Amino acid sequence: MTEQHADTTTDLFSRGRKYDHMALLEQIDVTGSIRAAATALGMTYKTAWDAVEAINNMTERPLVERRKGGRDGGGAKLTDHGRRLVSTYRRLDEERERVLQQLNNVVDDFDAYYQLIRRFDLKTSARNQFLGKVKTIKQGEISNEVILDIGGDDEIVANITTDSLEHLELKQGTEAYAMIKASWVILTLEHQLKTSARNKLTGKVARCHEGAINTEVIIELKGGKTLAATITNDSAHELDLKLETQITALIKASNVILAVAN
Repeated sequence: MTEQHADTTTDLFSRGRKYDHMALLEQIDVTGSIRAAATALGMTYKTAWDAVEAINNMTERPLVERRKGGRDGGGAKLTDHGRRLVSTYRRLDEERERVLQQLNNVVDDFDAYYQLIRRFDLKTSARNQFLGKVKTIKQGEISNEVILDIGGDDEIVANITTDSLEHLELKQGTEAYAMIKASWVILTLEHQLKTSARNKLTGKVARCHEGAINTEVIIELKGGKTLAATITNDSAHELDLKLETQITALIKASNVILAVAN
């Protein structure tokens, strides 16, 4: 029972992911390179990049600082904030493991109920997840407009029902998550284009990954966070995207999902 419990604890701390984000941060700190950290953990370079971008998007201050090429050849390192977070997380991990071991010794069928509790962990297919604070709420009879400040002068607008607003207990200053599927993001080079899309986020192309049918485009926003968009290969070729290209992402407010932590 103890060995099985240890495995489920590892899964819990990786939040159901195949790779442990904290282990990735530790390897980046040791190697000074995202590529080297990915190799050490047996993950692809793209997976590591995606993880780093997701981590930075979910924190108010960046945990990983990326250095572009130059005399030192580029690389990455943890910020002081990142190192403190990893240290605190590992101490919490050790303490929680000790508590879980104690519960395992005194509670009958602990593993079965532990697995049941884990089902409540949030998992989502949305490629983009941003942590922010509610700036303003414009209330209507049926729907409401919620503006979320995600830092760096970037905002995300969501349109949600009154029932959802009450259920999430949103008010000014509430910390919330905005989730957006990459396929819901429309890209344009026309920065002054008039459109009904409530969200217009401008940034520069950080990288592109072309697949058999679609291309994933990663946009670095003004505040340093990243936004992923999935477009067809034909669209990518038509836009003639290159690194550092200035581009605008359009997202309908109704395509933004809001969530809060319990």
